This record gives sequence, C-alpha cells and structure tokens, in this order.
Amino acid sequence: MSPPLAPPGWSRWLVPPAALSVHLSIGQAYAWSVFKPPLESALGLSGTQSALPFQLGIVMLGLSAAFGGTLVERNGPRWAMTVALVCFSSGFLLSALGAFTEQYWLIVFGYGFVGGIGLGIGYISPVSTLIKWFPDRPGMATGIAIMGFGGGALIASPWSAQMLDSFGADSSGIALAFLVHGLSYAVFMLLGVLLVRVPRGEKPAEDKPSVVAGPQVSARDAVRTPQFWCLWVVLCMNVTAGIGILEKAAPMITDFFADTSTPVSASAAAGFVALLSAANMAGRIGWSSTSDLIGRKNIYRLYLGAGALTYTLIALFGDSSKPLFVLCALVILSFYGGGFATIPAYLKDLFGTYQVGAIHGRLLTAWSTAGVLGPLIVNWIADRQEAAGRHGSSLYGLSFVIMIGLLVVGFVANEFVRPVHARHHIPAPREAADAERQQSESA
Repeated sequence: MSPPLAPPGWSRWLVPPAALSVHLSIGQAYAWSVFKPPLESALGLSGTQSALPFQLGIVMLGLSAAFGGTLVERNGPRWAMTVALVCFSSGFLLSALGAFTEQYWLIVFGYGFVGGIGLGIGYISPVSTLIKWFPDRPGMATGIAIMGFGGGALIASPWSAQMLDSFGADSSGIALAFLVHGLSYAVFMLLGVLLVRVPRGEKPAEDKPSVVAGPQVSARDAVRTPQFWCLWVVLCMNVTAGIGILEKAAPMITDFFADTSTPVSASAAAGFVALLSAANMAGRIGWSSTSDLIGRKNIYRLYLGAGALTYTLIALFGDSSKPLFVLCALVILSFYGGGFATIPAYLKDLFGTYQVGAIHGRLLTAWSTAGVLGPLIVNWIADRQEAAGRHGSSLYGLSFVIMIGLLVVGFVANEFVRPVHARHHIPAPREAADAERQQSESA
C-alpha cells in the first residue's frame, strides 16, 4: 500500500489537494451540532448524551493518532488514507443502522469509536509528507491541508441541515442522512488515496523538496522532553476553549438570544455553524502562514492571550449584541483552527522532520483530552443550570469563565518552551541510515 514515489518533474502542489480530499471529509465532525437537536428529540436524549458520539470520536482521534503515528510513518500516506476511508465511512454506515433501529449505543460506537479511528489516522496521514515536500514553508503547507478539516463543516453543516429537512428529523430521516454521508465521503476520500505521492528525497530546485539540516529527535525521545509536554498543555487548552463553543454552537446561539426580540431560528443556527467552520478554516491557513513570518511562539501568544480576552467579551456582553457574539465566536474559532495548523510546524522547529508525523500523533492525545473536557464543561454546566431554572445566556456564564482560566494556563505553558537539549538529538549517521532504510522499505 506504499504510495508511488513522485516521478521527475512532479509538482509538489499536487500533494495538498490529495490531503484536502481527506481532511474536508473527516472535517464533517465539526458539523455534529446540527444532528444534536434532532437526535435529542427523536431518541429522548439530553444535551450531554447527544454530545457523546462527538466526544468519543475526538478521544479516538487522539488515541489512534498516537498509537498509529509510527505506522503512518512506516507505511506511508496512501496506507493511512485508505484506513481512514474505511473506518470513517463504516462509522457512518453503523450510525445509520443505529438511528434506523433507534439503538443509540450503535451510533456512539459507529460514529464515535469506528469513525473516530478514521478521524485520527486520516488527520495525520499527510502531515509528515507535506512537511517534507514544503520544508521552506511548513506552516503554510500543513495549514493548507488542515484547513480542510476546519472547513469540512462549511460543506457538511448546510448539507446535513438540508438532508434533515428533506428526509425528516425523525430516526429514519437521520439514518438516511448518515447513509448518504458515509457513501459520499468514501468516494471523495478515494481521490486523495489515488493522488498522493511521496518525495524521492533528492535536493531539488525551486519546485521540489529539499533536505533540511539541523537537530532531529525521534518520537520516543521527544515524549521525554519538557518541550513536548508544554506543547501538549498548550494544544489541550487552546482546543478545549474552541471546541466548547463548536460542539454546542447551534443550540448555544439559540439559547443566547431566545429571550430577545430577535430569536435565532434552526436554519440560522445551522448557518452560524457554517460561519464558525469558515473561521476555523481561514484561521488554519491564515494564522499558520503568519507563523512562518513571526514565529510559532509568538503566534500561540496571540491564540491564547487574545483568545482569553475574546472569551471575556462574550461572557460580559455577548447576550446584548448578536454581532458581537458572532464576531467573538469567529475569532475564537480562527485561533482554534490556527492552533491545529501551526502545531506540526512548531514540532518541526523543535524536533526536526525525522518522525515528525509520529510525534504529532502522540501530541494529539491532547486533543482527545480536550474533546472530552470542552463539551463536558459546557454541556454539564448548561444542563445543571437549566435544571436549576436558569435559561438564556446564564446557562453558559460559568463555563466561559473556566475557559478563560484554561487559556491563561496555556499561555503560561507556551512561555516555558525552549530549544530541545542536544542530548535528545539523533546523531547524523544514525539519522541518515534510518532515512535510507525507510525510503528503501517504502519504494
């Protein structure tokens, strides 16, 4: 299943579209909030329960990326994209069966467990390859691909809402929507499987990859460094703050303005989810490209510091102005997306390109933690506040204060990031021998 080596003259700009076909598909996960109200109505679920498939999917994303990162490095991106295709599409098909039979545990297992494995393997599948194709602009390269994951909901959110309108929001309609998703994404992801190529490794001219010199650290040694764990905290805090809004986006904006003269309709709430997806997508390419100019540490200072200030604005004034609420949410989601797209380049700066995909996979366990923590904070507190008789924006005040605190923790962790000590570096001869062996195995 090793992908063919790029022939002479192959343009590296053909590789990002292959990555995008996978990331745009698995980015559907960010449109899960569109399915929450219909599932709650059809199956009698609470907000916390309806978040479970999404939460488990993010947990499995991080775990499969961590445990599968070395396999992805060894077997190449085509193998990884194929595994992602099979798992992600199968997850939707199982969920369709679960919705049709009204067995919610099957939706959790299908979308969350099986589909989550597809999320993790698919997410990291092109990262190492892209960095090797674009050593001169790693932030931009990974941003282009990971932009697709953020932008997936821009397509999936209105598409899902339209299907639910057409098929019905009962269990049968939800099942049919899941079925269409599974089959459609399988075809689209197949394009990436067929298109992806790996570089030959020679030092090329302007439109080919070059070998980057400098310190290199193995995945096994990287997890033993304080830098890795500082970045783990940084990513976890940034993701928790963003995913707390994203997972409950549709019901959140509805609740915030339910008691005003201009309540938000279900279709407008779905449009809000699509806007968040656009901001998520734009942040991934915009902020990650900016990091190539101002540095990774500075860009994370922006994500975390300005993110805390923006959350403060929502907590204090969000329910008094719909444009302010929407604008602040868009800024937070742009930082959220930018954080994902910038982290592979941050890892490359600290640990080199050797096994950067495996290191990235291990770091995504922070996403697993955040995938549970963010939705749990927002949904659990909202459920408790609703049980106490509160409504509207008061359902979310406490959770927003917690998010501000978490962003401050992430800001402090970023300040402790320093260059990796030389004792963790791989000697050049060993690195060269390993690289030559890996290339011969993949050929």
